[in-house]
Amino acid sequence: MNIAFVTDSGTGKSKEYWAEQGIYSLPLQIEVNGHSFDEEENIMIPDVLNYLHANVPMKTSLPKLGEIEDLFESLKEKGYDTIFAVPICTGLSSTMNALEMAANMLGLEFIGVDCYTTAVVQGEMILTAKKMWESGHSIDEIVRMLNRIADSCDTILLVDDLNHLKQGGRLTPMAAALGGLLKIKPVLHLDMETEGRIDALAKVRTMSKAQDYVINRLKEIGVNKDYTIIVAHVDAKEAAEKYSEKIRKAIEGAKIRLIDLVSTVSIHTGLGCLAVEAFLPYEKQK
Repeated sequence: MNIAFVTDSGTGKSKEYWAEQGIYSLPLQIEVNGHSFDEEENIMIPDVLNYLHANVPMKTSLPKLGEIEDLFESLKEKGYDTIFAVPICTGLSSTMNALEMAANMLGLEFIGVDCYTTAVVQGEMILTAKKMWESGHSIDEIVRMLNRIADSCDTILLVDDLNHLKQGGRLTPMAAALGGLLKIKPVLHLDMETEGRIDALAKVRTMSKAQDYVINRLKEIGVNKDYTIIVAHVDAKEAAEKYSEKIRKAIEGAKIRLIDLVSTVSIHTGLGCLAVEAFLPYEKQK
C-alpha cells in the first residue's frame, strides 16, 4: 500500500504546515457576504474575530469538491493507491463523506477515522497514523489506536450565547432547547458517545459554576498529568488564562496549552466561548 495521509483545516493548521509533516490538508470553507474563503489560507482567526465583533453572519462548509478531486487525482498520479483520512468529525461536517466519494470515483482505497471532534486531537490523530505507519504498524493497529485516542477525548464548551449554534444546526435537540431558558449557562460537549454532535452535559447559573462542573467532569473521566489538555477561547484570553489556572490547581501536574479556538468552531459558538479539549495522546496510551 502507498498511503497518502489527509486531514483538513479543522486542525487549526494551514496546508503549508501539514505539508512539512508529509501530510495533505484541505481547507474548510468560510462564507462571508456571499464570498467563500479557505480557512487558514485566505481567512485567518483575526479576520473571523473581526466579523464576529461586527455581527457579520458567517457560514462554514466542507472543502470545495473540486479541490478534493484535484488533490486526489494528483495523489493518484504520484503513485498513491490509498487515502488515510482524519477530517473534522462527521457530527459537525460531511467532509468525511465527500473525501470517501472522491476516492471511490478515482478507484483509490479509502480509510477514514472519525475523531468525534476537531482541533488539536484531530491533528494528533493524523500525525499518529503517519508515525505508526512509518514505524511498521498495520492499518488495523493504527485504526485501533486512533479510536483509543478518540475515546479518551472530551471537548467541553462553555458558550455565552447559543444563537450561533442553534442557527448553524450544530446542537442536538436537547442542547438547543436549553437556549430558551433564562439565566442558564449550559455546559456542552462532544465526544465519541455523542457521535461528534454537540450535546448538553449540564445547566448551571453562573460561568464560575460551569467551570467548576467542567473540572469535576475532567476528574471523573480520569484526566490526569498524562493527558494533553487544551484550553481554547474566542477572543477571551484573560478569562481563558484564569480558567486554565483553575484546572491546573485542580489536576496535579496538569500541563495546559492555551490557544485560539479554531475558526470553523468559533463561528458557531460566538465570542466569549471557552473550550477544553482533553485526551490521552499516543505516547501515553498503554
